[in-house]
Amino acid sequence: MESDDRLMNSTAIRIQPGLADKELEKVSQLIYQRAGIVLNSQKRDMVYNRLSRRLRELKLTHFSEYLTRLESSPNSGEWQTFINALTTNLTSFFREAYHFPVLAEHARARRGNGNYKVWCTASSTGEEPYSIAITLDEALGRSTLNPRIWASDIDTEVLAKAAAGVYRLSDLGNLSAEQKKTYFLRGIGEQQSLVKVRKELLDTIHYQHLNLLDAKWDIPAPFDAIFCRNVMIYFDQKTQEQLLNRFASMLKPGGILFVGHSEHFGTTNGAFRLRGQSVYDLTQDK
Repeated sequence: MESDDRLMNSTAIRIQPGLADKELEKVSQLIYQRAGIVLNSQKRDMVYNRLSRRLRELKLTHFSEYLTRLESSPNSGEWQTFINALTTNLTSFFREAYHFPVLAEHARARRGNGNYKVWCTASSTGEEPYSIAITLDEALGRSTLNPRIWASDIDTEVLAKAAAGVYRLSDLGNLSAEQKKTYFLRGIGEQQSLVKVRKELLDTIHYQHLNLLDAKWDIPAPFDAIFCRNVMIYFDQKTQEQLLNRFASMLKPGGILFVGHSEHFGTTNGAFRLRGQSVYDLTQDK
């Protein structure tokens, strides 16, 4: 057994130690061009750790080799893998919980205005759009016109997890016992620690791949509400302003925008005015 371990270690791919300044600069340039994400030198270790896994899979030893491969094939599927590696996906059910009563009140107030529609611009692994779906189901009742939530993300791996709707039971800590029973199926046997979103809730959400930097968004605007939480902190001010203006054009009159608790745009953009805790109204109806 010891000899086998030594053999494995001797044949393992050894990635160059550390990330050179020029390589980090190139990575930062490429991810900004493709996804609008701003990386600085403080992210060096994160970039190294995430991309080195991909280098090992490709049996490459130097980041320069990987970057050359990317640039030489601008339409390669490897670009999506590159983006997936460098996006951050931190989420949970009913995260920043103060937003959901606001959403429920807004939805009930617009009950007579047709089908209430929400765009979740960064669905990650699905906890946020399912929290939105539960909130709307409780506020408005079961939807007869599905889907009523469009959930998008730039990362294809997390989208697949979101669409599957399978979670650990322990992930549902912020849900009531009644919500767990109503909206999730409990696994049995070896899967008793897992839960799956019930089909009735799954059907209210449409998942799709979307890059917020794309010139055209293939989604059925206008929406009553847009969630773009803890996303724009990764963008520079220019990109933020462009997105806010585009979000404004995607909302119905009286629509609202939800952002993350650390994101503040009151003095950055004239399209929105602060309604409450990281919730924004359009400054004027279209």
